[in-house]
Amino acid sequence: MEQLLGIKLGCLFALLALTLGCGLTPICFKWFQIDAARGHHRRVLRLLGCISAGVFLGAGFMHMTAEALEEIESQIQKFMVQNRSASERNSSGDVDSAHMEYPYGELIISLGFFFVFFLESLALQCCPGAARGSTVQEEEWGGAHIFELHSHGHLPSPSKSPLRALILLLSLSFHSVFEGLAVGLQPTVAATVQLCLAVLAHKGLVVFGVGMRLVQLGTRSRWAVFSILLLALMSPLGLAVGLAVTERDSEGGRGLAQAVLEGVAAGTFLYVTFLEILPRELASPEAPLAKWSCVAAGFAFMAFIALWA
Repeated sequence: MEQLLGIKLGCLFALLALTLGCGLTPICFKWFQIDAARGHHRRVLRLLGCISAGVFLGAGFMHMTAEALEEIESQIQKFMVQNRSASERNSSGDVDSAHMEYPYGELIISLGFFFVFFLESLALQCCPGAARGSTVQEEEWGGAHIFELHSHGHLPSPSKSPLRALILLLSLSFHSVFEGLAVGLQPTVAATVQLCLAVLAHKGLVVFGVGMRLVQLGTRSRWAVFSILLLALMSPLGLAVGLAVTERDSEGGRGLAQAVLEGVAAGTFLYVTFLEILPRELASPEAPLAKWSCVAAGFAFMAFIALWA
């Protein structure tokens, strides 16, 4: 028991150190500031941004969405079994079967997506000045200014949106708490180490991408560091909660509530990925195949990590 506790405490500090290190690297080094980059340096940063976009895409689909769907289905099954009496099983078995076939997980994830969509639409409605022009953009590539007029209408704006940055941080914070909670609830040393290594492998890249995103959005260094610090504390917080409840059997409603929150977080993460991160990285037409390769490489790495996560 003491060995398991020591391993979990080591995982706690490893999660904290890795998140801080990866998240603060692009913030503390001026090399990652794309606004001041020129020529080859700027191209490299663009491709790194595409890799991080692929990582976000893989994290959204292969980790957050997959885990949320699995957990929601499991919790709904438990809830229906606990609330089904012998008479209901005989009289309404077909109804229960129909309830089980309904895509509750997909619905909850979609509600998370539309909730963020509503918040951003409400913000733009109340503050019209926050909507910047998205059809005519000034792009600098290799020292040359390119004015690009989109012929296919109004695309999702890749502008520097603080609301989307906040949503990204919140959704990742929810997910990080649940990741830490899962590590803290593992019953054996082998299971704890295996899950912790899987979390560390994908969390480092994701948090590095968050740091790059904050730099590209022009976030002040003080607030960027504060954001990464809060994000870094989420997984250790979840792990500490897992340690606190290891000796208790308090699944019940907590499990279902956790599954719903994971689904909402996955929906918000997908919204930011598709309407902020990918459009921003793919806005300029230069080197489309190289960008595709970088996005695919980031996604492939996250898909590979999902074998153990």
